[in-house]
Amino acid sequence: MRAFVFPGQGAQTIGMGKGLADAYPAAKAVFEEVDAALNENLSGLIWDGDVAELTLTQNAQPALMATSIAALKALEAEGVTLDHTDFVAGHSLGEYTALAAAGALTVTDTARLLRLRGKAMQEAVPVGVGAMAAILGLDFETVTAIAEAAAEGDVCEAANDNDPAQVVVSGHKAAVERAVILAKEKGAKRALLLPVSAPFHCRLMEPAANAMAEALGDVDIQAPKVPLVANVRAQAVDDPAIIRSLLVEQVTGSVRWRESVSWMAGEGVTETWEIGAGKALTGMIRRIAKDMTTRAIGTADDVAAAVAALNE
Repeated sequence: MRAFVFPGQGAQTIGMGKGLADAYPAAKAVFEEVDAALNENLSGLIWDGDVAELTLTQNAQPALMATSIAALKALEAEGVTLDHTDFVAGHSLGEYTALAAAGALTVTDTARLLRLRGKAMQEAVPVGVGAMAAILGLDFETVTAIAEAAAEGDVCEAANDNDPAQVVVSGHKAAVERAVILAKEKGAKRALLLPVSAPFHCRLMEPAANAMAEALGDVDIQAPKVPLVANVRAQAVDDPAIIRSLLVEQVTGSVRWRESVSWMAGEGVTETWEIGAGKALTGMIRRIAKDMTTRAIGTADDVAAAVAALNE
C-alpha cells in the first residue's frame, strides 16, 4: 500500500515547481489557476521573487500547495493517478493540499482558503508576542510535560508531534523560552527557537480558527476519492462534514504527524511519496517507520524516476 503525503510550511524555496511547469502543460496550468484565484502573479514570486516575501505565511501556504499539485499533475500526465495511492495526508497546510489532490476541494478554493488561513494565522497574535521552538531528542510525552511546566499562566503547548525525537512547542514567547531552558535541563539534544512569525497550532490561534470556520462554511467540500489521514485525529476520514470541522480544529490543534504515519503503517502502508517541495516529511517518516520505503517528488527528474520505479 502507498500513501501520497504533502509538505507544510518551511519547505518553500525560490524556483520551486518551475521545471515542472516548463516540462508539463498540466503543471503550468496549476500555477495559472492559483494566480487567477488570488488575482495576482504568485507564480512570479515563487520562481523569481524575494525569499523573504515568499516565506510570509500568506504567500508560502498557497505557493507550496501549487507546487505540490503541479507535481501531482505531472505524475498524472505520466499515467500515475489516485489509483496508485491508498491514503493522502499532509502536514498542517499540506492537509489542504491533500484534500485538493483527492478531489475534495478545487484548486481555486484551496488557494483562496490558504491565503485567508495564512493571513488569519499571522494576524491572530501580534508579532513578537508568540514563538515556537523545536525540541530534539525528547519524546512527545516528555515535551508535553515540559510545556505544561513552562506555561506558568501563559500558553505553551506541544504543537507538532513530528517524529519520535522532534516535537515543536508553541505559545507565548516567554513561556516558549522557558520551555527551551527546561528541555535542555531534561536532556534534549537541541532546543531552539524557530524563525516563524506566529505561534501556530496552539490556543493563541483561536481567532484564526474562527475565521477559517466562517470561510469553510461557504466552501463546497466533496468526499475525497482517497481517504484523508487527518492531522488532529491521526486516522482516516472521508466524510465532508467531519473534514470541515477538523480543518477548523487543526488551526489550534496539534499536528499528530508521528501518530498519523504510525497509523498508516499499521493499516499496511509500506511506501510514501512526498509530493512537492523539499524532503522534510521523508526524513520524519524514515525516523517513524524505519521499514517504510520513501520517495520525494518535486522535480521533473523525480517524476521520471517515480514512473520508472512503478514500471519496473
